[in-house]
Amino acid sequence: EIRPADNQVDDLLEEIRKRTEAGERVLVTTLTKRMAEDLTEYYRELGIRVKYLHSDVDTLERIAIIRDLRLGKFDVLVGINLLREGLDIPEVSLVAILDADKEGYLRSETSLIQIFGRAARNVNGRVILYADRMTESMARAISETERRRAIQQKYNEENGITPQSIKKSVTDILSTIYEADYYTVPLETVNEDLDVPPEKISS
Repeated sequence: EIRPADNQVDDLLEEIRKRTEAGERVLVTTLTKRMAEDLTEYYRELGIRVKYLHSDVDTLERIAIIRDLRLGKFDVLVGINLLREGLDIPEVSLVAILDADKEGYLRSETSLIQIFGRAARNVNGRVILYADRMTESMARAISETERRRAIQQKYNEENGITPQSIKKSVTDILSTIYEADYYTVPLETVNEDLDVPPEKISS
């Protein structure tokens, strides 16, 4: 879903409140560290349980932040390109992309597709792009995501699969961080949906 960027902060606030009332989590991706910090402070003053994440946050604190989000100690995580890949958080039902029409590495087709995927682990998953125009990257990312969804839905129907949110337990805070831009917190799989084989999606 695409919404105007003019009122993105307050519009998103209402969406956050809906999700937190349902006990779900929200990821918000911004373009700058300053924006992430200011947004976090603004929402916190309004009573939202929110934290921010960027490359200046040290290793153990970053892992602890992801862990606390999954455990429900807070509801909203604000970040920059840290949300692009490597974050597997099934409790997240909303991913909000601020300034989605600002062309560049963080809003490229590939980055947008990877960000969209952060909401795919939850059966109620939804992505909101705040933008005043449709960029080529946005159009291609949306088209590719819809194509993959259609393949998945057809596969589910043919095999009698009912989509469910992925369920995973949270393990100890142990992780190897290879790059400052992204990382994966290890999780012990309890139950995962049956997905379309990779070769079918990429074909």
